[in-house]
Amino acid sequence: MTIWDTFRVAIRSLMKNKMRASLTVLGVVIGIAAVTTMVSIGQSASALVQNQFMALGTNVIVVFPESQQRGGVRQALTVTLTAADSQEIAAQCDAVLATTPLVGAAGQLIYGNTNWNVNELSGVGSDYLIVRNWDMAAGDFFTEDDIKSGAKVCVIGHTVVTKLFQTGNPINQIIRIRNIPFRVVGVLEKKGVDMVGNDRDNLVLMPYTTVRKRLQGSNFDNVNAIFVSAVSPARMTEATKQIEQLLLERHGIEPGKTPDFRVQDTTEIAATLGIITGVLTLMLSTIAGISLLVGGVGIMNIMLVSVTERTKEIGIRMAIGASGNDILRQFLVEAIVLSLMGGLIGILLGSSASVGATLLINYFNPGQDWPIVISLPAAAVALAFAGFVGVFFGYYPARRASRMDPIEALRYE
Repeated sequence: MTIWDTFRVAIRSLMKNKMRASLTVLGVVIGIAAVTTMVSIGQSASALVQNQFMALGTNVIVVFPESQQRGGVRQALTVTLTAADSQEIAAQCDAVLATTPLVGAAGQLIYGNTNWNVNELSGVGSDYLIVRNWDMAAGDFFTEDDIKSGAKVCVIGHTVVTKLFQTGNPINQIIRIRNIPFRVVGVLEKKGVDMVGNDRDNLVLMPYTTVRKRLQGSNFDNVNAIFVSAVSPARMTEATKQIEQLLLERHGIEPGKTPDFRVQDTTEIAATLGIITGVLTLMLSTIAGISLLVGGVGIMNIMLVSVTERTKEIGIRMAIGASGNDILRQFLVEAIVLSLMGGLIGILLGSSASVGATLLINYFNPGQDWPIVISLPAAAVALAFAGFVGVFFGYYPARRASRMDPIEALRYE
């Protein structure tokens, strides 16, 4: 008997018991669908993390002031990073494309009889757009001359435009922050929300000198952080080492002493989060894969019942010349067909479920834009595993059928 004949006989036998076959593959369908869904959503989350960190800017490195231990409590140092540090990094590190200091502040925006609280009110340098890889939607960014003079100008996000100006043109309008007038010179391109739901368009940017003098009332040169953009992704590590070496020399940190700064490569954070999401996806997929084993046990039980019910049929086939290997192949093919059918249906359901789950996430978190990812490699592996389940759990019933005594099988009632 050829493989094709065996396949046709197996399909014909399964079609005689459609309900039983459907219930048999149910466990495999659930297992494959769960694995496909979990892997696809996990990869979607990983892609979202990578996209969010890409939104921080092009090849961004962040330099933070380090904290120190005093009386069991970690406290921030008074002055560790300065605007001069930012300028020297840009001037002396050839692996660095651009830098910008960052000075944080807080305050309510007032325009006419409308007020609004922003998520971010920051003082930055003139190269901020280069570092963050952002674009302007209208107007211009402030210049180096504005920074030197501490000009009272600002650039606002799309949310601020909507809340304060509605449909009006904000360019050259005056808003007040802590009763200080600032002229709007530009509007940033819309960016949406980040992965934790924070509105990235609800912000105001000003020259860092203006924030320090006007809003903080400080005469110090310290900044809260320095954002650095490397020349290329390939030179990120080189740029990080150059920054560390330069700041160690500028701050007079002796060998063996703890630096008063910390250099953080955002790609390392993204990679770490990617590993975390990958591990979580693997764990969830493993749990989902257990249902595949349950489905396999179901296939074996049903096949054993089928062998018992078809004992007389097996005896007749052996009596007219079918070999034990023919019987083995027939029942083994039936088990594999059941598993692969369940696998294909499970892949379709799992893919549909992952798309539906992503659409729901985007619906309830507008602006977050979770990417729709259907993991074809995971689907292929799941289908192969379904075939393996069929072989593994179908072999024992098939072997039992092939070893029947034809005479005893014919006598079976």
